[in-house]
Amino acid sequence: MISFSPIRERYPVETRSYEVPETVTEQLEPEERAPLVEKIKCLLRDRKAVIVAHYYTDSALQQLADETGGHVSDSLDMARFGYEHPASTLVVAGVRFMGETAKILNPEKRVLMPDLEATCSLDLGCPAEEFSAFCDSHPDRTVVVYANTSARVKARADWVVTSSSAVDIVAHLAARREKILWAPDKYLGGYIREHTGADMVLWNAACVVHEEFKALELEALRRQHPDAKVLVHPESPASVVAQADAVGSTSALIKAARELDASKFIVATDKGIFYKMQQAAPGKQLIEAPTAGRSATCKSCGHCPWMAMNGLGKLAACLENGDNEILLDPQIAARARVPIMRLLDFTKARGQAVFGTNDA
Repeated sequence: MISFSPIRERYPVETRSYEVPETVTEQLEPEERAPLVEKIKCLLRDRKAVIVAHYYTDSALQQLADETGGHVSDSLDMARFGYEHPASTLVVAGVRFMGETAKILNPEKRVLMPDLEATCSLDLGCPAEEFSAFCDSHPDRTVVVYANTSARVKARADWVVTSSSAVDIVAHLAARREKILWAPDKYLGGYIREHTGADMVLWNAACVVHEEFKALELEALRRQHPDAKVLVHPESPASVVAQADAVGSTSALIKAARELDASKFIVATDKGIFYKMQQAAPGKQLIEAPTAGRSATCKSCGHCPWMAMNGLGKLAACLENGDNEILLDPQIAARARVPIMRLLDFTKARGQAVFGTNDA
């Protein structure tokens, strides 16, 4: 069990407001699904395309990616896979910053998405213009941003990190007496500061899913399942992280479910992860961590409403018509590539795996 002492937060900006869509999952009858899947498979062959899907998308998309030689993983590993794969077109099933990251690392390839409106609360909560001005007001600080940010925010950063690499990178910078400006997730920022002791100023944003996991309700659920171990993503509030048996990125949580000595797990991250987690830990019971209760306001109920905007129908349409292509200003993309490559070089030099098994 990880202890997590209270931290005096320093949020120099107000929380940004934005509209959160209702979670609406694509509804297809069985007789509709099979021919649509076959159509997509034909389009993938004809377009020399491959699907890269995030763990949080619908299981039908993850299954299709697996069946067609695509890839299901975290955002940076999705981009890495696209770089290594010979396909000329990448279809990114996820949210917009993932498509942008894929394009940054694969500028010569065409990157399509089922829905360009599928975004991220962390991205929305960190507008590039305001963030740039904030960086300018702290010129003495090293700018470290989470992968869950727009290309324009990454272009303003010194470092891009993932949830698995963030503690190591910030500890490295702190050892060099560098002061950190962190964005955008305040909970992950607090977690990093607690574990590194770094001097950090935190941007005030949060993931709409992870912020809604509730400590009191989690305590009650643990009492109902005393034999269950608790798996928590560090984008969650500190009071939830404090109850975890394992804290980590999406891939790290899947690994924990497979390796920990327990037959039952309470999982505090997007429930889309259950598809791959159940494959990795067959026969083990997976329970959603609670967002319900008086203190819960989240519309998503443990699932990102923007991830839910991806579906088989939209995927077929973008492939067939070439719609929803990710296009970036070449200068922005070139600048954003620098801190991403700094991350890759750092982890490679330390023999750490950035992709596939460790990232957010």
